[in-house]
Amino acid sequence: MARTGLYKSDVRKARDSLIAQSVYPSVDAVRIALGNTGSKSTIHKYLKELEAEEGSQIQKASISDALQDLVERLAARLQEEADVRLTAAMEDLALQKQEHAATLRRFEGELAEAHEASRKLEAGLRSEVTAHEQTRKVMQAETIARHTAEQQVTDLKERLAENETHRVSLEDKHAHARQALEHYRQTSKEQRDQELRRHEQQVQQLQADIRLYQQAAAAKQEELTKLNQEGARLVAELSQARVSLYDAQRLGREQASKLEFIPALEQKLRSAQERLTERDQEFGELAGQLQRMEDDYMQAQARIQQLEVELAGVRAAAQSQTDMAAELHKLFKAHESAAQPGDRP
Repeated sequence: MARTGLYKSDVRKARDSLIAQSVYPSVDAVRIALGNTGSKSTIHKYLKELEAEEGSQIQKASISDALQDLVERLAARLQEEADVRLTAAMEDLALQKQEHAATLRRFEGELAEAHEASRKLEAGLRSEVTAHEQTRKVMQAETIARHTAEQQVTDLKERLAENETHRVSLEDKHAHARQALEHYRQTSKEQRDQELRRHEQQVQQLQADIRLYQQAAAAKQEELTKLNQEGARLVAELSQARVSLYDAQRLGREQASKLEFIPALEQKLRSAQERLTERDQEFGELAGQLQRMEDDYMQAQARIQQLEVELAGVRAAAQSQTDMAAELHKLFKAHESAAQPGDRP
């Protein structure tokens, strides 16, 4: 309905004023001329009545007004459809904003998880580096102990060879002393036998040649004294050789007792070598784990960078959607302001 105070005469004046200005008197133009007052339907009704009153003079104008009215209804229909589409677009935009916000939260969560995984990997890497350093120190200590044990075994083997050589030398000396003593005994026995036979054969001659025999006996006595001295010397050497032999045997027993420790040392050396081999294997495994952790760390860094790029893209898209929503909201508000009717007739 039209507002109170809007009459057909007002519509007539506004229409005539527009015609005088060479402006087609459409419903919107008349409403604007009236100061944006009155409803379009009322203005349209008054225009129809004026056209009917004026008859054929404005018949052509009436046809044009009908077309204008049709155009205005089409425009109103298009405006309604545009409003529906704008509302749907706003709803879609709000839904997209929610989806983008959810995606942004998900990416931020994944980024936080990636940062946490990266921190854990870095902590594990530091722990593995520390364990690797400790293992390397233990391996160095085991290597030093192995070299020390090998040097001890080498020294013991050298001392054992020297003692064995000394023992063989003492046995050779003892054998030579026994041979010399046996030769002396055999020689003395043969000489006594010869003297006895010669005494039996020359008993008669010895009685006659007593002086010569006494001289010969004296000479023999002197020679016997020398032989006794030589025998005493050989006996002393034999005793010394026996003492040396006893010492060599004692030393051999001591070396034999020391040699009993060699298998234990060899076993300890083998154990050290086995531990060293195990340490080497552990070191290889730790190096493999360290390489794998470094690869995982690099992959995590790459994933973090990718997530940051995707997050930047999502933020840019969200910002673009926000800007677009703001523009659409402004257009919607402007459209509502333009479509808002003025004072009712």
